[in-house]
Amino acid sequence: NPAEICVDLAGLVAHDRGMRGALLCLVSAAGFGTLGIFGKLASDAGASVTSTLLVRFSLAALVFAAIVVVSGRMAELRRLPRRVVLTGLALGAAGYSLQSGLYFAAIGRLDVSLVSLLLYTYPAFVTLAALALGRAAPSLRTGGALTVASVGLALVLLTAGMGDFDVTGALLALGASLTYTTYILVSDGVVGEVDPFVLSALVLGGATASFAVAGVASGTLDLALGADAWLWLVLIALVSTVVAVSAFFAGLRRVGPSEAAI
Repeated sequence: NPAEICVDLAGLVAHDRGMRGALLCLVSAAGFGTLGIFGKLASDAGASVTSTLLVRFSLAALVFAAIVVVSGRMAELRRLPRRVVLTGLALGAAGYSLQSGLYFAAIGRLDVSLVSLLLYTYPAFVTLAALALGRAAPSLRTGGALTVASVGLALVLLTAGMGDFDVTGALLALGASLTYTTYILVSDGVVGEVDPFVLSALVLGGATASFAVAGVASGTLDLALGADAWLWLVLIALVSTVVAVSAFFAGLRRVGPSEAAI
């Protein structure tokens, strides 16, 4: 009976912390997966990279700030140690901003699907780093998943290399992957101490400040955009950022960096 199966699955998810964490990470991955598509569409509609990322982070930061205030989480934010607050802001101002900038620079030179595949080398980097740092223990399941993913990625890259292949774009995508690896590992160090929505507000606030400064300094900030461009920018902020970031931190809190990355 399909209905009974759904009820059983719902009960399993409700009582299994690992299962909830895995599902949250899948939701996050689906949200992040829309970023390249929406980003391309926003670019085609006239939005610059700086404008896209500033709108993305500022709107998402406002959403998370509203959630923190309305849900009564301001008290928790005020109680956080200064170290945690500064780490959260730095994660956005340096880590998330750099990763996003490299990613968007890469999709300007390579096909979105190929950039996404290069970006998704980060699970291997995260797992190797977590093992080296003693944050994860080796397992057959993790090794098997990484092996299958690595073989698939290698086949795709070999196929891509037979045609036109922009080396600079590939290096930018790999740089985004390595930056995201660092971002995940640093996030794991503080995520257990902070509510996911509070941490998201800090991270996105830091990213907003970073791109506001970058936009003004570079003169590339232009918010006089058409309705079609704003549609994609709002979707980037809500789907590719608010949903993706909050689900990721909530999932990371439950399953750890290696499992969250995979």
